[in-house]
This record gives sequence, structure tokens and C-alpha cells, in this order.
Amino acid sequence: MMTEVSMRVARLHGAGDVRLQDEDVPVPASGTDRLVEVRSVGICGSDLHWFTEGGIGDAVVDRPLVLGHEMAGVIRGGPDDGVRVAIDPAIPCGVCEPCRDGYGNLCPDVVFAGHGACDGGLRQFLTWPAERLHPLPDSISDDDGALLEPLGVALHALDLSHLRMASTVAVVGCGPIGLLLVQLARRHGATRVVAAEPLPHRMALAEKFGAEAAGAENVADVVFEVSGSDAAVETALRLAKPGARVVLVGIPDGDRTTFSAALGRRKGLTLVMVRRMGEVYPRAIDLVARGLVDLTPLVSDVFGLGEVTTALATAAARTGMKVVVHPAQKTAELTDTTAPVTTTS
Repeated sequence: MMTEVSMRVARLHGAGDVRLQDEDVPVPASGTDRLVEVRSVGICGSDLHWFTEGGIGDAVVDRPLVLGHEMAGVIRGGPDDGVRVAIDPAIPCGVCEPCRDGYGNLCPDVVFAGHGACDGGLRQFLTWPAERLHPLPDSISDDDGALLEPLGVALHALDLSHLRMASTVAVVGCGPIGLLLVQLARRHGATRVVAAEPLPHRMALAEKFGAEAAGAENVADVVFEVSGSDAAVETALRLAKPGARVVLVGIPDGDRTTFSAALGRRKGLTLVMVRRMGEVYPRAIDLVARGLVDLTPLVSDVFGLGEVTTALATAAARTGMKVVVHPAQKTAELTDTTAPVTTTS
């Protein structure tokens, strides 16, 4: 039975400025919405753009915003009370041409959690359309449920790569999505996966998942760039074989990417841009439930909502892997909300 009338919420007011406050628990607006108690929220690279830069791409903080789009929780009240769910953060309009063509991730009017006018998951409760909530089997934990979103991005990138059986793959940048692409490429029949990653602890996990350290040029039929830096894009082009497909997953700082046109042109490379994901949650859940993809080793740090600034700073420092926040966890109040944060690449 749902009895709470107020909840704790973390709102971003500007770069490096997150404030914890009390707000009313939201009420589902219609019979198609559900109230969800948020159990786990993963901190994503795009959240870090919001936190460290006060925006991402051409979007800026113009109102106090609740970050967080990698989410899992449990439905409270209504016909689905008690059902554990992964929360698809995207609500496409369903009627525009991209939506009708099956490209809801390209919908110009998409509502996306933790972006623009739509608050995300760094709060104890939210309301969300029932059709965007995916029931979780008992074998998938709350943290793994939150990581289904980055797994969905990795699956979408794999789909765009047109990877064929017995191909060679390179992954440049072995954060959580890069590591998921290493696993997916191996499952998809890649005979060799090489990885380029400057942080030793991330490279070690890539090797655990079956990758080897990248070396010489021209080794991969498909390259996934999952960093967003110009140096990573240059490395991706270098590792690509002539005629290869290079999939750009990373989001660059400052909304700009530069690379050697001559290198890409002389190899005749195809560059593909990734925009979030398609309708892949059911596939992602099935992969994890069947033990074909392992999400658990990706979680390195867990914080309560009262420690959200520390959680964001820890994620920005890249000393671990995936940082998750448990909004329902009782922790100390938020302090030092405007401390400067230094990011590393």
C-alpha cells in the first residue's frame, strides 16, 4: 500500500550544482500511467555532460532538472502493484514519420527522462506510461535492470553495425557500453575483438570479457567508438580496415567531433551515428535472463540519493566502472553541492 506523500528529489540547477529537496509524490495522470518507486539509477556519460557542462549538445539547463535515465524500480499501487520493472526512458510521439517508419529513437518530439522538460530518475518516485515499463524476472537485480538501458544502446549500435559472422571487431573506449559491445560482438560470432582503452582497470575487464589489446592498424571489419573524444575517433579510423564500418556511439564534449578526412576517405569508411536506441528492451532482458550478457561486474560504486554529488563526481573521475544511485536508500543529507568537479578522459 502506497502511503508516502512526500519524497526526496535531486535537482540540477547548473553545472556542478545539485540540490536535494522535498517534493510531493507525483500522482499518475491517467489510467495508462503508473507510479514507480525508483530503486536503481545508473549514472551515464550524458548525465556527466549535464553535470559538468550544464548541458549536452545544444540543450542547456533552463530549469532545475532531475537527471537519470538508466532506471529500474517497482510499481506502487494500481493493477500492477509490486511488479518490478525496467523503465524505458524514451516516450516517442508515435505519429511522426520517423515513428511510423519504426525509428522512435529519432522522433523529433520524443520525451526523454532527465533531458529538457522531463525529469529523470534521481528521485524516490516517478510516474511513467505503463507501456514503457518492462517487467523484470526475479533473476535480474534492480541494478542490472537499470543497466538494461546502456545494454539497449549497445544492442542498437550492434544492429547499426551490420556485423557479420566471423568478422573482426574493435571497440575504442571500454566504459560500460564499450564493455557490453565486447560481450555482444563475441556472442554475435566475431572471431576477434580488440579493445583500445587507456585506463588499466577498464582494459582488464575488457580482456576478461574476451577482448585483446589493440595494436596495429587495419585490423577490424567493424569499429565501435564509445568515448566521444577526437583522439578516440582517430584511433577508431586507424583500426578500421579499408571499406570498414565505424559506428560512433560516444557523445563529444562541446558538441563537436574532428578527425582526419584523408584517413577516412582513403579507406572508404562508412561512418554511422548512434542516437539512443530502438525498441530493444525485450531483447536486452532476454539476453540477461538467459545469462548471455553479464551486467553485474559493471557496477563498481553504489550511493544513496543524499550522496548524489559524490556519485556524479565519482563517475566523472572514471576511477571505477558504472556508478549507481539507490534513491530509496536512507542516507545522509546532500552536502557540498557546489564543489568543483574535474573530469578525466
